[in-house]
Amino acid sequence: MRIAVGSDHHGVKMRLKLVEMLGSLGQEVTDVGTYEDQSVDYPEVAAEVARRVSSGEMQRGILICGTGLGMCIAANKFPGVRAAPCYDDLTAELSRRHNDLNVLCLSGDMLGEKLVDRLVEIWLNTPFEGGRHARRNEKIADLERRNGDS
Repeated sequence: MRIAVGSDHHGVKMRLKLVEMLGSLGQEVTDVGTYEDQSVDYPEVAAEVARRVSSGEMQRGILICGTGLGMCIAANKFPGVRAAPCYDDLTAELSRRHNDLNVLCLSGDMLGEKLVDRLVEIWLNTPFEGGRHARRNEKIADLERRNGDS
């Protein structure tokens, strides 16, 4: 799977570990930074990852900021991106099963390393159920098209 990974200054260390972990799992990873712990504007990083997912260049993305919320808001401005923060096993699983989440947003300040590893593995390995969930995702995509939210 092709995965773009990005973070602001709150997630530099976590991002570097995730890039390594994803590579060891055989994933094709593109690291878009940021590469220093100096303050950066997270919307720029979110846009870089979301643009790649939206265009189909990458199949999925992972974004890390202080809470995961800011990255989520910015990433969802791109057509076809379904981004959400996940904080536990259940949200990671259901984000895939029900929402076909293609951009995982994580908190660099509130989540420990072992939990992050587990959330990413769940998110990578959980299939989308389709069915009524596919119909609902299509309704979201239709809202996106009608309201020009791109």
